[in-house]
Amino acid sequence: MHPHTDMTCKLWLVLCSMWLLLATSEAGRQMPKLSNRKLCADSECSHPILIARAVQDYYPGDCRFIPIRQGQLVYVYAMLKDRGNLFWAGSVQDSYYGQQEARVGHFPSSVVEETHPLMPASTEVTTTKWDFYCY
Repeated sequence: MHPHTDMTCKLWLVLCSMWLLLATSEAGRQMPKLSNRKLCADSECSHPILIARAVQDYYPGDCRFIPIRQGQLVYVYAMLKDRGNLFWAGSVQDSYYGQQEARVGHFPSSVVEETHPLMPASTEVTTTKWDFYCY
């Protein structure tokens, strides 16, 4: 076999392997919607509705959800509507600002208790595929 052909075959094999790994990972793909509607403080869901404190640890089942440790503060930006308000969307604020990368994700409302109401969740918004997309 010619050395150039051998190198091309090896490169092709590596590229195919990388594509297979990316295709089977959760990152970069659409996940099933948890809800068709959500309640927010504004039409972009950019203002927090409330601050809550985690009453227990929560370990996410997939990339749509965020991990939460007992005692952490969570800024809640949306309350999913279709499933009896079982899931909320927010970001975790650790005890030291910047210790955890800020990422908005979903979590069960039962793992937190409301501590500080900020704005009423009076704006109903339709969820999009991007609300449940894994990056």
